[in-house]
Amino acid sequence: MLAKPLTLSAPGKAILHGEHAVVHGKAALAVALNLRTFLQIRPSNNGKVLICLPNIGTSLNWEAVRLRTLLTAFSDGLDESKCPSPEQMDALKEFAGITTGLSATESLGTLAFLYLYLSISAKYGQIPSVEIVVWSELPTGAGLGSSAAYSVCLAAALLTACGAIGCPLEEEKSIVRWPEEELDLINRWAFRGEQVIHGKPSGVDNSVATWGGVLRFQSGKITSLKRVPTLMILLTNTKVSRSTKILVAGVKDKILKFPAIMNPVLASIDAISHECESVLEAMAVSPSQDYYPVLEELFDINQHHLNVIGVGHPSLDSVCRVTAAHGLHSKLTGAGRGGCAITLLRPDTDPLMVEAARQDLSACGFECWETSIGAPGICLHSLSSLKAEVLHVFNEV
Repeated sequence: MLAKPLTLSAPGKAILHGEHAVVHGKAALAVALNLRTFLQIRPSNNGKVLICLPNIGTSLNWEAVRLRTLLTAFSDGLDESKCPSPEQMDALKEFAGITTGLSATESLGTLAFLYLYLSISAKYGQIPSVEIVVWSELPTGAGLGSSAAYSVCLAAALLTACGAIGCPLEEEKSIVRWPEEELDLINRWAFRGEQVIHGKPSGVDNSVATWGGVLRFQSGKITSLKRVPTLMILLTNTKVSRSTKILVAGVKDKILKFPAIMNPVLASIDAISHECESVLEAMAVSPSQDYYPVLEELFDINQHHLNVIGVGHPSLDSVCRVTAAHGLHSKLTGAGRGGCAITLLRPDTDPLMVEAARQDLSACGFECWETSIGAPGICLHSLSSLKAEVLHVFNEV
């Protein structure tokens, strides 16, 4: 059981190659983005269960006794092998007093927490009175896996709190990860949290947040690449909203209308994903600057393909044009028609050039982060390993 505060973090996600083609049976490469969601869980003796989400200004608490009452009614139907049912969701909404007046982010975040808290308690034993604070570097609704990082952090924290998995953090270590079989359990529970939030998720986002690194996703099969390098990137959020569902349908229509034209494009995107995978594996074995021109060219080719299949946007063209003026190579990541783009940074890229590109992108109204891909998945932190900004958040709440 939980004897002292624990601090965890999980990464976000970006698609390196394979957007949209993956819907049609082709390979996609999903990468762990080192913009992270941090969670701290603390034991409490006030008889309450509290969750605080400072990014969205939300703090909720319930009497543990009331939650146990709900637990009795749900104990037969909450399990990591079963999907959340509409009846369970309705009961949780009623319990939490969720109305149409709440934001979707707040409502879904609350439901995912309650579902995981109750289901994990039902299977492994009651979780004591706790306080949970979750803070994220990831923007919500940008296709960067923020909900999956949240679900993975919740699953890991609650499973640790009830003793279902161990606490591998030792005094002499600052950051540690769970053994593979416990990571697999975390991932299965996190997928249930993603189902609460998204209905029918692919499982890619929570897998990336759990395992980290680079994952290949094809025809429903998720495979973790064993050895991958860490690559520096600029991540740009154009802040242009879009509907993934509408974009996927539009690509499908174009394929049906022009199969002889579009199918070779999808095959080429598939080849790009496989070629990139080979390059990344070679870089992990023998790091060399010589691989970067290949990665840059794959970025350029794939971006042209994504424009051909109809998911480009003037905002993304602007990102490509602005970064190209600084000798950098970019492509969209995710659904397209806005959303986010990634720009590859070589290890020897002049920091002044990167800063100039950031300023030019900000002048377009975009938001930029310099970060890395290929980051580690869910892990436990000692307080000494945390950045000052994260410590400040946890100390303030």
